[in-house]
Amino acid sequence: MGEYHHGFSVSIERAGDERVLLSLRARGKLEHQDYETLVPMLESALAGMTHPKIDVLFDMRELEGWEIRAAWDDLKLGVKHGRQFDRVAMVGSKYWQEIAAKVGTWFIGGEARIFEHREEALAWLQESA
Repeated sequence: MGEYHHGFSVSIERAGDERVLLSLRARGKLEHQDYETLVPMLESALAGMTHPKIDVLFDMRELEGWEIRAAWDDLKLGVKHGRQFDRVAMVGSKYWQEIAAKVGTWFIGGEARIFEHREEALAWLQESA
């Protein structure tokens, strides 16, 4: 059996009174447990904000896919906070463009784009800040 590498890192920082930058980096497959880590962190970061705007930097370069249950969690997160997402910048290869476009639509009201380089993605996110 081959080695299975999985990793999911999350960082959330306030980028102003009503703005949050959510940075995600995924390696391997996204699993349900990853969302169980992410959601409470996001909820606590948004606590006390009246009209929060969430920018997302999603590094998908080492992402291999989603578990079905994780995809459902993703959809629920998007529906719950959909209008609060402002920009979703995804860093990944061309292969991910179709999937990324679909994921972007889950973040209702948000604008989603894919970039090959992290620096370009960050610059685009900072334009809207």
